This record gives sequence, C-alpha cells and structure tokens, in this order.
Amino acid sequence: MTHSTVSPDGTVDPLAGWVARRATGLLAAFTAGGVLHAADVHVAQRLGHLGGEAREDVLLAAALAVRAVRHGSVRVRLADAAASIVADEADPERLVTAELPWPDPAAWLASLRASPLVTEHSGSADDVANEQSGELRPLQLWGEDLWLERYWGMEATVAADLIERVSSAPVVDSAQLDAVLDRLWPRPATGLDIDADQRAAARTCIRSKVSILGGGPGTGKTTTVARVLAALRELAPDKAQPSIALAAPTGKAAARLQEAIAAAATDADLAADDRAFLGSLTASTVHRLIGAYRSSGRSRYHADNKLPFDIVVVDEASMLALGLFHRLLVALRPGTRLLLVGDPEQLASVEAGAVLADLSAVAPGTPVAAGISRLRVNRRSGDQGQLTTLAAALNAGSADDVLAALRETGSAVEWIDVEDGQPIPEHAIAALRTRVLALAAELLPAARSGDAAAAVSALERHRLLCAHRRGPRGVRFWTGQVRRWLADLDAEIPFGFNDRYAGLPLIVTANDYENQLWNGDTGVVVARGEELVAAFSRGASPLEVPIGRVGHAVPMHAMTVHRSQGSEFDEVTVLLPVANSPLATREMLYTAVTRARRQVTLIGSEAAIRSCVVRQAQRATGLGRRLQPE
Repeated sequence: MTHSTVSPDGTVDPLAGWVARRATGLLAAFTAGGVLHAADVHVAQRLGHLGGEAREDVLLAAALAVRAVRHGSVRVRLADAAASIVADEADPERLVTAELPWPDPAAWLASLRASPLVTEHSGSADDVANEQSGELRPLQLWGEDLWLERYWGMEATVAADLIERVSSAPVVDSAQLDAVLDRLWPRPATGLDIDADQRAAARTCIRSKVSILGGGPGTGKTTTVARVLAALRELAPDKAQPSIALAAPTGKAAARLQEAIAAAATDADLAADDRAFLGSLTASTVHRLIGAYRSSGRSRYHADNKLPFDIVVVDEASMLALGLFHRLLVALRPGTRLLLVGDPEQLASVEAGAVLADLSAVAPGTPVAAGISRLRVNRRSGDQGQLTTLAAALNAGSADDVLAALRETGSAVEWIDVEDGQPIPEHAIAALRTRVLALAAELLPAARSGDAAAAVSALERHRLLCAHRRGPRGVRFWTGQVRRWLADLDAEIPFGFNDRYAGLPLIVTANDYENQLWNGDTGVVVARGEELVAAFSRGASPLEVPIGRVGHAVPMHAMTVHRSQGSEFDEVTVLLPVANSPLATREMLYTAVTRARRQVTLIGSEAAIRSCVVRQAQRATGLGRRLQPE
C-alpha cells in the first residue's frame, strides 16, 4: 500500500508516502537510500512475476530503467550507475548513493543477458533494421545500457524515420534561391554583413527536408523562421502557397510563436504579399496539431492518417519529449518539411528524452547533420545585451566570465551572494516581496473585473523560479510564503492552499485533453459574474475554462526552472540550489537566466554558481547514437 502527496508545484513529493513497503533485498535497500520510488519497485516486481524472474540484480535493473524515465532519461547506464545515479533532490541528506550495495558490473550484465525479461541487441545494421520484428521482451539491452521496451521502440522508430526523411533533399534551383535570399536579407554595400548567419541558416533550412535551427536569446530565430517560410512560398512550384503548421510543445509557447510570427509579418522590409502570407498563419500545441486523444496515447493523425501539411514548424523544440516527437513524426507525410527551432543549451523536456539536444549533437557528415544550423550573432543591445552576455558566458562554460557578467554594472543583472546554508538576507526578501506585491496590484484588479487578457498578460511581469521543489529555497516553501504576503495584503485572498480566488495564478500539471490544456500551461483565475474561470494564454484571446472543470492545476506563486521553459517574463528572480545539489547544472542556470526579458536577480553563493557552470545535466538517451554512422 502506498500513497502520494502533491506538492504546490503539482509534482509528487517523493518522501511523502512513496515507500514500497513490500520491497525486499536490493529493492528495499535502494528504496531506503532514496533512489527508488514505490512505482519503480512495483513495476519491476510485476515484470518479474509475469516473466518468471526472481534475481534481485535483474529486478533492480528493471526498477532503475523505470526510474530513468521518471527522471527524463530513456535508458539507464549500468556501467556507471553507482557513480551517476543520485538520490532524489527532495532529500538533501541522501544525495550520495555510492555506499549502496551496487551489483558487480560484470555479474550484473551476465544476469541480464541470461534473463527471460531481456532482449540483447548487437547494434549492427541488421539488428537495428530488424529490432522491431518479433516479440520483444520488456527490457532491451544494448552494450551496457538498458531500455524499457516502449522507449527502445520509440527511439528506433524515430531514428529510422529521420534517416529515411533526410535520404533525399528537396530540389531547389540555386540561382533562384540566391535571388530570394538576397531579397529577404539584402547584402550591405559596405561594412559588416550582420545578417550573414541568418541568410546561411535559411539556406540550410530550405535545402533540407529535416532542419534544426538553434540559437540563444536575441539571435533572431523567429525572424529567420518567418523569412524562411516567405522564401519557401516564393520558391514553391507555380507559386502555390504551401500549407504550413506552426506548433510548440505547450500552449504558452504556441501563443508566443504565433505572436512572434505576427510581429515579423509587420516588418516593413518585407513585400506586401509576404506580410499577408505570414499574418495568416496560426499556431497550436503539438498535441492539438496531431489531434491527441485523452490518455490513450492515440491521435487523430497517425501512420494511416497523415497530417495535410507541406511544412511543419515546431518552436521551443528543447521541450519536445521523445514520446511526443515520435507521435508527430509518425503523423507526417514523407514529403513534409520539418523545421525544429529552439535553444539546445536549455533544459530538456520535463518528460523522457532530449530530442533537440540529441539531434543538434550528431556528428558532422551524417545526413541529419546537413540540416543543422546555429545562430550566434546577438542582436540585442543595452540591458538586454547584458543578459545575452551572461547567457553566452554560461554557454562557454567559463565560471570566471559568468561571475564577471554578474558583477558588471547595469540594471539587467543583479546577484545577491548568499552562502550555502545561510538564510536569505532581509533586504533580498524585501525586494522580492515588493516585486510580488507589485504584480498582485496589477493582476488582482484585472482578474476581479473579468479582464482575462490583462490578467494573463500581468502574469508575465515577474516570476519567482526555484531549482528545487522542497527546502528553504524550493517551490513548496516560497509558494506558502508568497501566499502569506498576499493574504496579509488583501483580506479577500484566502490563506488555504486549495482555495480559489480571482487573481490566483495556476499551473497545469498533467495533460487535459478534454479542455486542451497541457502540462506546464500557466493561467490565472478570473471572475465571470458570480462564477470563476481559469484563463490561459492563447494569443490575443485567452482560453477560458470553468474552474470546476480544471482538475490538474495547482497554485503557482513560484515555479521550478524546469517548468518555466517556453515562457518569458519581464523580470525573473532565481533561488539557486546549493553547490552540491544535483540540480546545480549549467542548463538549469542558463534556462533560468534566459527566461528574463529585461532583468534577472540571482540569489545564491559563488560556489553554487561555479558548480552550475561546470556541471552539465546528463540525460541518458540513445537517439544520437542511432543516428551516427557505423
């Protein structure tokens, strides 16, 4: 018997009842050590029961494979499991797992190879080509890496689909392409050609059936996408207007994409027909694009009913989970162009997989690599340039340069140095409280008056981000703190966590197919006469859902950095983890910093910042390996 407790950010508290009480042997030891949850143990035990497998080391491997997916990986690396796997971040006292009774690696592999639960793969071309034939066992072993069969199959399908798609390039007349690119990106008569990187990236995208356009903040990714689409319209045979789908993993990101393309359509440098064409485009979530049904994993569009588009653009592709990308690829016609846009330096999806990072890192010379381009020229200036300098220093992996950027005089970046284990100073708390109450002063009147658009817009003024869910710098603590500040400010705001009121920020914690709400969507409760509705950003017209129908949403006075992906805010305050936290990674800090449009405040120690810069997040996946040449 187990039970779970939902934390204020909507995640399950792993230490509140997630104990596998019937676990024995290795499963019990690794549960007590904070590595395994009850769900991991129960799946492993069930597989062992159905497959006639009782060896403890095999069941431990199965449980670790389940755990890997829960932590965003697709496979578990058995060879370095003892060194790479740490206890859940929610329990800082149990971060070290090296003292747990890890099986001997050679004996462990031998047990897995002999297990009725395991199919072993050689990795040869014939094996990869035929790996989906026959009846696969629940666990898949390739070398010293172990997959659950479901994710092994998805990776294999995705890799095969991509290799097939890039095997033939679109036919494009070179002279005509040059003329179109020079029209959209005129070359300067003299001086530096600052658009050279965008022009080169556009050429790569247009010449590739599958293209990946990467770049950090301020590099002009959306401008490039808009002009690529205008170029493809002009290059289409007989000038036929191509059918285009714009999509993103979350509703918020989709709304931002549509707004950005609409803004690009007003560029006076574009021809009138370009502006009209771009202005007619709309964006949706990837789930909505493929017509995803509730929780069945089925979609309206699939292998036997393809999407009717010539071009599909997916923005914020760093948030693309393997499962969602798999469903999208299966639904695309063979001739459809696919353009993935995003920043590969950001944190990967909340769910399993790291699609954009995997594709961006494939070796030069491979077919998929031919479609990869990267924008690097910063087009921001002033305070925004200071933010971009900080982001660039993070990407370069130089802790000294990051600290120098944080100490640079300017209004865009503030660093409050707080030693690990020390309380946050009163002046920092006072500054944060001022920002929170200033946001409330704008948000509450809009929500109470029923102005959903203004209320949703106000949410973007400031956001408090935490790396952790628990602890003195975690979402759980600061959600309660902000709620107390607001209750002290306004007598109409109830203190109870589950109480709803006009002006309450919300975050969706699970996909809601019926209401077209997706994990990570953010919104605000708004008054509609005597009733309350939840309003979520969907471009110019927010999506409104009666509050009683919103089942998977919790208050959002603070949020994890991971869940902030796909969003931008005028100001961001970041509570950094301590230096030895496994969440102190470069991707976490980079993602947090790049959520800010105008100003970011970091609260944490120099040691924590240095730790973030040098430690990179590791997701165990196999997609990149499958795409490499033999």
